[in-house]
Amino acid sequence: MTRLPSPAESDVDAARAEIVRVGTSLFARGYVHASAGNISARLGDSHLITPTDAALGFLGPERLALVDAGGEQIAGDRASKTLTLHRRICAADPTARFVVHTHSTHLVALTLAGVWSTDDVLPPLTPYYVMKVGHVPLIPYHRPGDPRVADLVTGHIADHAAGGTPIRAVLLDRLGPVVWGPDAASALAVLEELEETARLWLLTDRRPEPLPSPALDELKAVFGASW
Repeated sequence: MTRLPSPAESDVDAARAEIVRVGTSLFARGYVHASAGNISARLGDSHLITPTDAALGFLGPERLALVDAGGEQIAGDRASKTLTLHRRICAADPTARFVVHTHSTHLVALTLAGVWSTDDVLPPLTPYYVMKVGHVPLIPYHRPGDPRVADLVTGHIADHAAGGTPIRAVLLDRLGPVVWGPDAASALAVLEELEETARLWLLTDRRPEPLPSPALDELKAVFGASW
């Protein structure tokens, strides 16, 4: 496999600033609390990730962990225990360059109350959920940082890609969502729509019916939605 060149210092600095910005925003808006959650950015074959047990609302850019192509840490504080998961997601999905994991309240509550199904944690309730989020499988509970989670997540990525319905997120039972995209804005758009849809479904006591098949077909035909 051809390795990409090491990231330029300016690119690392820009990624550090972006991760700090995202962490601050997530904390200010209540998506993360205490030291729960983690954020990473792929830079060529290298990865920049938040440190283990870091409070995402109070990140110091110099403390972010820089990990080389071989998985060896070369700068910053000790990398998050979910580093393997982040690296494996980026390897499995070439479009994934920014990964976010939170313990968002309504999505964790959804796993406690009961998801719609293990293949789709929420029904296709709104057009924007279908267009911006798509299918989200449930990953059975494993302890935080368990490397077996990466096998499960990458298996879902491969299966959905083969079926023509690529995924942008998974939901870890009792631990919350992991979302990814080509940049921070894309990943956050998935996270926000996913959390909001979970909130809506729980607020309505999980009663609403999903969008009917003709509506889903129209979203696929007009907007290229992946469902």
